[in-house]
Amino acid sequence: MNLAWITVRGSGLVAFALLAAAMLWGLVISSKMLTRAVSTKSTTYVHEALSIAGLLATVVHVVALLTDDYVDFGLRDVLVPGVSTWEPVAIALGIVALYGMVLTTFTFYVRRRIGQKVWRGIHYLTYGVFSAALIHSIEAGTDSHGIFAVALYGGTTLVIAIFTILRVLTYEARPHPR
Repeated sequence: MNLAWITVRGSGLVAFALLAAAMLWGLVISSKMLTRAVSTKSTTYVHEALSIAGLLATVVHVVALLTDDYVDFGLRDVLVPGVSTWEPVAIALGIVALYGMVLTTFTFYVRRRIGQKVWRGIHYLTYGVFSAALIHSIEAGTDSHGIFAVALYGGTTLVIAIFTILRVLTYEARPHPR
């Protein structure tokens, strides 16, 4: 195995794990599970750091794909959904997930300008981003059938589903002024 191929595989798994961790941490923040123990500012910084780290790992994954010769990916193949001839649906979903990660990560810096409602709407898209990344990982990942990948994909999906259900069940709507 060459270094590029190892980097492709490792960075893909790390990117997925960081995406899941960022999403899970966002659910922890929004459900206010830690507000008594840790400041909101601190938890938000952790969420932001996980999101940026996930995005950086994804960029490493894409760059490594361009340098590896297992599949001859060009820039268009890894940036334009539907162009790749190798696993076209899986690659397209990975690209869509990348763009979704960029969009939601960018909202850390424009939240005040775009308003809470738009910010929240964009953040709801992370469920689609996570789903696209999951399908991409399973369908395009060469390690998908290994015990580590199965545990990573299944475990993170289960935990995110549980925390989402808890978040929905404990949601408290803020009163609207009349």
